[in-house]
Amino acid sequence: MNKQAFISSIAELVPVGSRVLDLGCGDGDLLNYLQLHRGCDGYGVEIDDQNVLQCVRRGVQVLQLNLDEGLTIFEDFSFDVVLQIDTLQNLRNAETMVMETVRVGKIGIVAFPNFAHWPNRISILRGAMPVTKRLPYQWYDTPNIRVGTFYDFELLAKKNKIKILDSFGVKDSSIIRLFPNLLAPTAVFKIEH
Repeated sequence: MNKQAFISSIAELVPVGSRVLDLGCGDGDLLNYLQLHRGCDGYGVEIDDQNVLQCVRRGVQVLQLNLDEGLTIFEDFSFDVVLQIDTLQNLRNAETMVMETVRVGKIGIVAFPNFAHWPNRISILRGAMPVTKRLPYQWYDTPNIRVGTFYDFELLAKKNKIKILDSFGVKDSSIIRLFPNLLAPTAVFKIEH
C-alpha cells in the first residue's frame, strides 16, 4: 500500500476534531494529515533527531521522548486517540505500551507488520526469515526487535482485557477483513480499555 493510502485508511479511524497523541510519529506525516484533513490537534512523540526536525518544519508539535521509558508524563485519558503506527515492533516493552495507549487515550489505534502474512510463512518454511516490502530488512539489520501477528495481538488484548472495537488487515490499497492474519501484511486494531 502506498504511504498516502495507508495514512488515509488510518485517518478514517480517527474522529474529526480529536486530540491525538502519535507515538513514534516519525516525520509527522500522519499527524500533519490529521491536522489538515480531520481538524485534529495534539502531539507526536519521536526519539530520532532528524524526524523531530521534520515534524517541526511541518508545524507538528512534537516531544522528543524514548517510548521505552513509558508515558508517565501523561494523565489518564488526556487524549481522544493514541496512535501506535509501526511502533510496537520496535519497543522493548510492547505489552506495557499497549496498556499505556489505552490508559492515555480514550481509544488507541495500533498498526504493525503482520508476520503471519502468507509470503512470510512460505519464507519460514523455506528456512529463511522473510524479506518483503513490508519487512524489508535482513534478520541481522532489522530495527524490529519483535515480530507479531494479527492473532497474537488479539490474544494480548484478551489477556489485558482490552476491547477491540475494529480490526482489519491492509494490503496494497485494500482493507482485508476476511482472513487478515493470512492475507494482509499489515494488522490494524482500534482498541479501548
